[in-house]
Amino acid sequence: MKIYEFAANPSSRRVGIFLKELGVEVDRVQLNVREGANLNAEYQEKSVNGKVPMLELDDGTCISETIAICRFFAEKHNDTSLFGTTPEEKGLVEMWQRIVEFDGLYAGFQAFRNLSGVYSDRERCVPAWGEESKRRVEEFLPKLDKQLSRNDYVAGDKLSVADITGFLFVGVVCEKALEIKALEAYPHIQAWYDKLSQRAAFQ
Repeated sequence: MKIYEFAANPSSRRVGIFLKELGVEVDRVQLNVREGANLNAEYQEKSVNGKVPMLELDDGTCISETIAICRFFAEKHNDTSLFGTTPEEKGLVEMWQRIVEFDGLYAGFQAFRNLSGVYSDRERCVPAWGEESKRRVEEFLPKLDKQLSRNDYVAGDKLSVADITGFLFVGVVCEKALEIKALEAYPHIQAWYDKLSQRAAFQ
């Protein structure tokens, strides 16, 4: 069993943090997607979306998509706590995971890719869509701050996979890639982010 990843990639880091929280170690294979290492025919044949991370099982089964990989390990190790334990928790975690991923992380990816042109050798970059996506990120931040003013964590009073997604959205996408000072502007996000930063899995 091994995970193909690019260490600097937020999606790869999401899986890494999740596995650390579970206390699970898995062999890693580094693919530099910036240099197109994921574009060769062999990898494309294995990965349905041609991206990282991808989990390859010992029997050759390949699982792409970050949350799918996290769910596999949660079920395999009988620890689904990061996805919620009660029906209510599971519903709230699923809801907030999708909201943070689509309204935050994914919008941030679109903003960065279209504005920077980092992958212009393999995709159509539309600067106007990049600008719109960045505005959507900026509009989502006060919603996240409001949620964190009411709860210790994104989906309630327990750490969940939604926090892992949110942590990388704020720290990597907002602060670094898009230079949006979310931590400076939103006190509840900053308090939450600082709390997560102290956990060993997030360091």
